[in-house]
Amino acid sequence: MKLLILGGTEFVGRAVTEEALDRGWDVSVFHRGTHAPPPGVTALHGDRLGGLAALADAVRGGASWDVVLDTWSGAPSAVREAAQLLAGHAGRYVYVSSRSVYADPVPPHQGEDGALVEPGDEGYAHVKRGGELAAVEAFGDERSLLVRAGLILGPGENIGRLPWWLNRIARGGPVLAPGPHDLPLQYVDARDMAVWMLDAAERGLSGPYQLVSPEGHTTMGELLEACVRATGAEGVELRWAEPELILAHGVTPWTDLPVWVPPGEDHDAIHRADVSRAVAAGLRCRPVAETVADTWAWLGTLGGVAPQRPDRPVVGLDPDVEAKVLAALGG
Repeated sequence: MKLLILGGTEFVGRAVTEEALDRGWDVSVFHRGTHAPPPGVTALHGDRLGGLAALADAVRGGASWDVVLDTWSGAPSAVREAAQLLAGHAGRYVYVSSRSVYADPVPPHQGEDGALVEPGDEGYAHVKRGGELAAVEAFGDERSLLVRAGLILGPGENIGRLPWWLNRIARGGPVLAPGPHDLPLQYVDARDMAVWMLDAAERGLSGPYQLVSPEGHTTMGELLEACVRATGAEGVELRWAEPELILAHGVTPWTDLPVWVPPGEDHDAIHRADVSRAVAAGLRCRPVAETVADTWAWLGTLGGVAPQRPDRPVVGLDPDVEAKVLAALGG
């Protein structure tokens, strides 16, 4: 199989690149050159915003691919331009979209047939929906695979969610643990995502698929307890607090306390999706303990400091705010 990845040097794109190379695929990576791709790929340099000359030259020189995989999260015009250029030179277009494309409110257990937002040039949900439509417009329904990912974790994460929890717990002492302990979580390890996407592309799947772990895969308690075990931190104590107490102190779910969203409408939208279609198509998710341990090991190779995407806000709770909530817990 010949694969062209638009991106391919960080997090999800890199996980796909490494998985494809492990399979013996012929991999080309189109990127800006900011980060080095894994050894063994054909590198094409350019900028998605008007700098497709290297791709155009490759196409004029007779290059073609079985699969194109696109992780773009910006204006959909970049997806449109690349897809139109490649439509006659690639068999299938895999666009990494997002579960954010569903219109609010998103009910629990919603599948791929939920109502969608309008496409647009601003706002994460709207640009992702625009990217979906741009891919389908160029490649058609039967040659387009739309991967609506939810929360993505694992080694290589450049958003900072799981790295923040690991580093916080590694510092030890009492740790604010947002409850309830058995709060369900859905996420996908970037490596499991890569496996599924390449398998799906090879099998010729098309249309939208939600891609996160099945309901019941893990909980907030299991995630944080796995962090405690992985870091081996001494003297750490998870202090579980009810959502009402946390929110009363001005803590913002998802950003101040990454991954966590209290029970309710927002939690249902993020952590209670129906992914039976992806599971039936082969999605398999490794245990949360493996994702956590491998992410901690990867962080160790970087001195504990994870990379940070410049277009995403830094996440994590201010230590002073955490101390106030812990004090309010008493005991």
